[in-house]
Amino acid sequence: MVDPKGSSSWLKNLSISDIFVWKDHGEYGSVAAIIVGILVPVLFSALFLGKKKGKVRGVPVEVGGEAGYAVRNARKPELVEAPWKGATTMAHLFEQSCKKFTHNRFLGKRRLIEKEFVTASDGRKFEKVHLGDYEWETYGEVFARVSNFASGLINLGHNIDNRVAIFSDTRAEWLIALQGCFRQNITVVTIYASLGEDALIHSLNETQVSTLICDSKQLKKLDAIKSRLTSLQNIIYFEDDSKEENAFSGSLSNWTIASFSEVEKHGKESPVEPSLPSKNSIAVIMYTSGSTGLPKGVMITHGNIVATTAAVMTVIPNMGNKDVYLAYLPLAHVFEMASETVMLAAGCAIGYGSPLTLTDTSNKIKKGTKGDATALKPTLLTSVPAILDRIRDGVVKKVDEKGGLVKNIFHVAYKRRLAAVEGSWLGAWGLEKLVWDAIVFKNIRSFLGGHIRLMLCGGAPLSRDSQRFINICIGAPIGQGYGLTETFAGATFSESDDYSVGRVGPPLPCSYLKLVSWEEGGYRTSDKPMPRGEVVVGGFSVTAGYFKNEEKTNEVFKVDENGMRWFYTGDIGQFHPDGCLEIIDRKKDIVKLQHGEYISLGKVEAALSSCEYVDNIMVHADPFHSYCVALVAASQQSLEKWAQQAGIEYKDFPELCNKPETVTEVIQSISKAAKAAKLEKTEIPVKIKLLPDPWTPESGLVTAALKIKREQLKAKFKDDLQKLYA
Repeated sequence: MVDPKGSSSWLKNLSISDIFVWKDHGEYGSVAAIIVGILVPVLFSALFLGKKKGKVRGVPVEVGGEAGYAVRNARKPELVEAPWKGATTMAHLFEQSCKKFTHNRFLGKRRLIEKEFVTASDGRKFEKVHLGDYEWETYGEVFARVSNFASGLINLGHNIDNRVAIFSDTRAEWLIALQGCFRQNITVVTIYASLGEDALIHSLNETQVSTLICDSKQLKKLDAIKSRLTSLQNIIYFEDDSKEENAFSGSLSNWTIASFSEVEKHGKESPVEPSLPSKNSIAVIMYTSGSTGLPKGVMITHGNIVATTAAVMTVIPNMGNKDVYLAYLPLAHVFEMASETVMLAAGCAIGYGSPLTLTDTSNKIKKGTKGDATALKPTLLTSVPAILDRIRDGVVKKVDEKGGLVKNIFHVAYKRRLAAVEGSWLGAWGLEKLVWDAIVFKNIRSFLGGHIRLMLCGGAPLSRDSQRFINICIGAPIGQGYGLTETFAGATFSESDDYSVGRVGPPLPCSYLKLVSWEEGGYRTSDKPMPRGEVVVGGFSVTAGYFKNEEKTNEVFKVDENGMRWFYTGDIGQFHPDGCLEIIDRKKDIVKLQHGEYISLGKVEAALSSCEYVDNIMVHADPFHSYCVALVAASQQSLEKWAQQAGIEYKDFPELCNKPETVTEVIQSISKAAKAAKLEKTEIPVKIKLLPDPWTPESGLVTAALKIKREQLKAKFKDDLQKLYA
């Protein structure tokens, strides 16, 4: 079996124990290298004194709807709606892109060469795989497969007025199935592969899905719940390289069952004319990851998707058929679906991987063989902040372990490059960058293939330290975006020449952004030095609302007097003078304590997550008390290292977490992180409960994007929270 902890968490799958391999050339033996890195560039630096004049990225604009402070993208006075003329729907865009790039590489995947199981010292077995090089299909070949699948789906008996659901991990066939449905104007319901039984049943029954497309490994789960599924008629399953994973001994006799390749074959033999959608047709009902109870289905139109695609294509520089994109995040998440759509519109190559096999040191990769990034050598990569935080922490710990000259050179190089990135004249000349890259950062960059030129980050706020780490050690700018499923990710996007931290950029040119005063929370558009308020998004990316939930739709979606649709996000933001947005709070996360002080739970959690002992954290505030407490998923590696140094004896990790001295150590570390973040005294947790097990999507305690599910955590650890207030 696969490691039950490691396989279920992106963070656990991204162990960084070996990525900083300092090659022994006399430990780059050389004081001369340091002299070159420091002194030579200084001789030329006087030529480059001064900072760039601030660039205007967003400008105020007068728009309709509720009064507030509105901003548009500085590049485009009018909102963009499509990437080019005639690409008004995803079906049209996909067909035109495939014809334009017909002979270019499009979708790549790796074949399984060998699979084995290794036994750990505690007797548990872990699956390890050896994967081959990427094998590619061209845009023309993929278009033929999409057309065949679209025809085969109709031949299977699917009625185009009914919906199809995709319940699978990210893979090339996922995208082919999606585009095949679009060619027949079939609405696709997307469901996270990690979704639990109740949420899966809710999603399928609510949308009355008649055809389900899934991994072969999901057939057992479907067999167990078949009596509770009211509308399902057909199942199409993806075949895997392993015959064991395709084997299924259950009874699904009530349904028509077919493999993906069988459907393609039937479609090729009996072609069906396409039935192309309009821009207002519902392309996708995307179920959110359900951070507050059962997931909600967001109705996304074809026009929403192509608008966000067109907008992002104006922001990412020089994107084209020379770029290679590594796809491994869930395609059921709006961030990944938007990213892959942008890539196919620009003619990029998309290579598929997974969090389990992403790097050479990923949990599922056989030792001595290549992870996805090393094999693919991508130029573009998406990530979520939790993954980048883990990469940063892993490298820093590895450097500390090396110690001595290695540690000293790394910190000198990092400080010099940080000064350059942040605009200091010291080290700003390009020669110094080349020197430090060759001496220090080359090995770190090889961890992600060595060719990354831009990273896209979304899903949650990215910490300053992690953003700067990527800028310096990976040598790439980060396009940090802000968007929601309800806006098909199309709200803001930071530009590649903007190296500021803590911000999410100006509005994308498909949208207007408005701040509306929230008097109760004390955020007003009249605030100085920057206007503040609830973030409201308007424009072509704003979706049609929630499926079969008119009450919630009317609560957060509004149409103004000009017919423009607006979405009220619940996030609190402020606009910087250059028109860039910074997210500073969230309405739902604000709790008033017993004596009237407000606590922003999300803000506190973001600050305390930098503590080395914290793998994840949920801060809890009760209006009937004057202080807050916290549930802390402990970082096993960091705590065990501390225990060893402190001479603490323990039987296992749960016992270590329960020891009073361990709790005291973590509280002190949390308080240190809180003071560094300048939190108020009332914002610092007075008591904590240390939990030994990680929070994973499979456990139901975090979403697929690794955001905490506050209500689920409160319910699961209700007794622990009560004891903290006792």
